[in-house]
Amino acid sequence: MILLSDRRISAIALGDTGEPMIDLREIPELRIDSRLADPAGAYAHLREGVAHRLLDAQRVLPDGLRLLIVEAYRPLRLQTTYFEDYKAELRTVHPGWDDDRLHTEASKYVSPPDVAPHSTGGTVDLTLCTEQGLELDMGTEVNASPLASADACFTGSPRISATAREHRDLLSIVLSGVGLVNYPTEWWHWSYGDRYWALQTRSAQTRYGPVASV
Repeated sequence: MILLSDRRISAIALGDTGEPMIDLREIPELRIDSRLADPAGAYAHLREGVAHRLLDAQRVLPDGLRLLIVEAYRPLRLQTTYFEDYKAELRTVHPGWDDDRLHTEASKYVSPPDVAPHSTGGTVDLTLCTEQGLELDMGTEVNASPLASADACFTGSPRISATAREHRDLLSIVLSGVGLVNYPTEWWHWSYGDRYWALQTRSAQTRYGPVASV
């Protein structure tokens, strides 16, 4: 399992196609959840090409199912806050861990700010739901931490039901089928064009670099 703290990730060259960010709330075919909504609506913005890939993925889902977008773009300052807060939580639970261990373990749940996939606009946290918006059983809630879920949030975790496994596998099939890659400690986290994607696809550089704001 390659974590976002791995130096191979940060060593990948940054490139950017200049592809615009768009507001997913303006695409009627996509369902956007508001649990992480911010006043500027940053959470609902994504690179245009990735939005089209999500539409393609949704079209091959079984009848009655849809993607439910929870969070897409995340400003770097918010990413930094999330990372430092989770490190502090881990430090409280594991006071014997040194800074390097805390950095690595925190990266299983929140990306270090220097690589920050969400801040490129190419990454999305999402799940599956019914046409009526009822979320499917995925084994854990979106954004369940490794600490709180005993690692059941890991995509390949054996600590989930057969039904949840089926749903995770379905999500993986449709999203990998349109070129997105999963971060294996978070079943809900999928990206395209960022540094983690570049490593997994053996690309020389990213397609998307950090976006300052929307």
